[in-house]
Amino acid sequence: KSAPSFGIIDFEKKTITKKGGTFKVNYIIPVSRIKYEFNLKNSTKFSGILPFLQFLERMKIQQTFRGFDCLKKDNAKFPLSKIFVYLIAGWMADCSRMFHFQSLQNDPLIRAFLGGKCPHYTLLSKDLLRLEKIEDAAIEFKERVMDIIEPWLDSDLILDFDSSVETVYGNQEGAKIGVNPHKPGRKSYHPLLVFEGKSHLCLNGVLRPGNVHSADNGIEFAEETYRLLSAQYLIRYARFDKGFGGEKFYSYWEQQKINYAGKLKWTSRLKKYVENDNSPWIRYVDDELIVIEGKTVYYQATSWEKPRRVAVIRKADKYEEDQLQLFDFLWDYEAIVTTMDWEPMDIWRFYNQRACLENYIKESKYGFSMDKIPTDSFGANHMALLIKLLAYNLFEIFKKDHCPAAFKSYTIRRFRREFIYSAGVLTSHSRRVSLNICETYAHKWAFRKMIQSVRMID
Repeated sequence: KSAPSFGIIDFEKKTITKKGGTFKVNYIIPVSRIKYEFNLKNSTKFSGILPFLQFLERMKIQQTFRGFDCLKKDNAKFPLSKIFVYLIAGWMADCSRMFHFQSLQNDPLIRAFLGGKCPHYTLLSKDLLRLEKIEDAAIEFKERVMDIIEPWLDSDLILDFDSSVETVYGNQEGAKIGVNPHKPGRKSYHPLLVFEGKSHLCLNGVLRPGNVHSADNGIEFAEETYRLLSAQYLIRYARFDKGFGGEKFYSYWEQQKINYAGKLKWTSRLKKYVENDNSPWIRYVDDELIVIEGKTVYYQATSWEKPRRVAVIRKADKYEEDQLQLFDFLWDYEAIVTTMDWEPMDIWRFYNQRACLENYIKESKYGFSMDKIPTDSFGANHMALLIKLLAYNLFEIFKKDHCPAAFKSYTIRRFRREFIYSAGVLTSHSRRVSLNICETYAHKWAFRKMIQSVRMID
């Protein structure tokens, strides 16, 4: 039999609702017979981004970067401040490459946020290149970013330093062949980053060629971060891995009277020194699975000008009684150079809190495309890095202040999947615009909570 002209179909109850009423049917319409038309107007697939867009508006992010608008004509449809906001919104919506912004260009929700029209994706790279014309554009941008994030910082700060490798697949300016664990032999960039240990926010970042060492320009980078912070903030501690070791780096923190904890490479010389040290090992953990012991030594590496306090921790797994064991324990050693007089176990635990830093870097790389290179210009790529780090910071602030407790730990990819990707239709009636979101939206109560919280921003 031919299928009736469709009204409202309920596949589960096997009913069709038409003008004459609801009719029971004894068959299910095959998917192959469903007709389709492209006539749904003003529809968006990013309905769940609305709370974040309102957050950007309330935070006055565009107004913060008005100083960069001087690079374009006064009557430009898309000043640089609007381009910055558009880039942040696009990276929130997973536009990892510049040509991915085509998916936003005709989206009615994004267009309404930008004032009625979105720029063509080819304009984005051109505007990043314009920033090279401003002397010290990166410093000015960092100062504006610090003004945004400072209210969410504690008065006592923990600086966590690390670097990352961004592989390139062309001949981008400044890309060099260096240590690349993911793609050996390929050119790369080697950005240097510093995060705040308690708030998880990125305080500073700089793009570098791929052939530099982790510690290259580390002191200059630390001084720049120090200058960016207001006088009301006190840097209490600094943490870094073994790539940042060296007499100059240690001496800098000692001169600034800032305590630090840095991982040391476990060399044969250090191992021999610890074995010959007569101070006893202190056992901190002794349970059914593991043994942890520690002690403090004063050690001077060949490149150091003086001995420094080193906390040494050794760990070993316990064997079952019926397992063959040739030695008492098979120890695994770790050494941390520090200026703090804490117990070795406390120093080790404090340093291990830095392990979360790897997750922050992964979030900025895989969530906000920090590893995607948009142009051939080194300066433009540096500015793109800073804008992506700003997007990361804004998302962290948004989660902390405006998301319900159950969603504060979400990564950006999970947030997109459960919140942002949702169908909706923009409607206008009596000069009032409404976003009608699909009825099956899973987190309606959380969406309302976020909207209410954002609207309370002064």
